[in-house]
Amino acid sequence: MGRLSTHVLDTVSGGPAVDIAVELYRIGADGGRSLVTERRTNADGRTDEPLLAGETFIPGTYELVFHIGAHFRRTGAPVADPPFLDQVPLRVTLAEGHYHVPLLCSPWSYSTYRGS
Repeated sequence: MGRLSTHVLDTVSGGPAVDIAVELYRIGADGGRSLVTERRTNADGRTDEPLLAGETFIPGTYELVFHIGAHFRRTGAPVADPPFLDQVPLRVTLAEGHYHVPLLCSPWSYSTYRGS
């Protein structure tokens, strides 16, 4: 069995990014996307539950979409109009095991890594 979790850090404020919409799509063999789940980050910048766990974890390719533009507009961070980054897609391929995919972001940049 496997698990996929995430959290979002706001590098402008130096803390968790609260109330970020996160969508998870499964990518089919034809490249098409199908929505698996939608969550929002909590006060710690994490989703309350893993995006995938137990029976819902199926190895394959997935795309996480983080809606960071609304967060930065809400917090008053300097944002271009239109925003340079509004939605950040991350495409990952999962096998068995625990995957933690954090997003560190600002209105101008982002980075990620496979966490533990």
